[in-house]
Amino acid sequence: MFIATALFLKDTVTPLTRHRKKGVGSGSRRFAYRTVSFDDIKLVKNAMNTTINDVVMGVSLAGLSQYLNRRYGEAKGEAVATQKKNNLPENIRLRATLLVNIRPSPGIHALADMMEKGTKAKWGNCIGSVLLPFTIALRDDPLDYVRQAKATIDRKKQSQEAAYTFLIVKLVLKLFGIKAAAFLYHRVPNHTTLCFSNIVGPIEEIGFYGHPLAFIAPSCYGQPHGLMVHFQSYTNKMTFILSVDEAIIPDPHQLCDDIEESLKLMKDAVIARGIVKENLIK
Repeated sequence: MFIATALFLKDTVTPLTRHRKKGVGSGSRRFAYRTVSFDDIKLVKNAMNTTINDVVMGVSLAGLSQYLNRRYGEAKGEAVATQKKNNLPENIRLRATLLVNIRPSPGIHALADMMEKGTKAKWGNCIGSVLLPFTIALRDDPLDYVRQAKATIDRKKQSQEAAYTFLIVKLVLKLFGIKAAAFLYHRVPNHTTLCFSNIVGPIEEIGFYGHPLAFIAPSCYGQPHGLMVHFQSYTNKMTFILSVDEAIIPDPHQLCDDIEESLKLMKDAVIARGIVKENLIK
């Protein structure tokens, strides 16, 4: 799939990609963020017996589905939609590129440890790619998005895709040089729709020169994707940050609203069904 994507397999043209052209990474970008309760995410996680990654991907999937449905509806002059009647075209191929560090011993290590013979603390990072398919659809049950995300992530974990893509690029680098490897790595983001990331942050409040940090909001600039979604946890908060190409997504705050509303719907569904009581995590 990685090679096919690099060579010819492109995502469906949608409102998230329709204005994409060569050099899109150099365009003007906007950044938007929203901070939600980490406890709400853990509530859904515990109720569904999944992971934090499953929940944040499910929330993103739900938010993107709502956002795209609205964009397609605006083009058709329609706004109201349900699972049975909506504005989304069928069989949308929409994938996220997820960069994974497969370094055996991640983190910061002492120089002496890294210089020891046979140590697992290697120099540099080993970056592989995982292509996550996002099934864009409107669902009456908001928890179906989490189930879909869990199935996708579990399948990707078993595939060892990150390790294989790293080895492919490493082989291309040795055989054809840095330009060929860079071309390969650049083509994959150009043929997919977005980049996705979830980073674990400090569980206790930290400060900077005596000033406590309210939240952490990392992001990137210059990537070929029109949309990059970062999730960053910090103490009892979860901040999601959108980095968007203005020509593709002129209303990033609306997408933030859709993602936040999707989490609220999932939380309400869990509480309404009595799967997990809200006060169990407080």
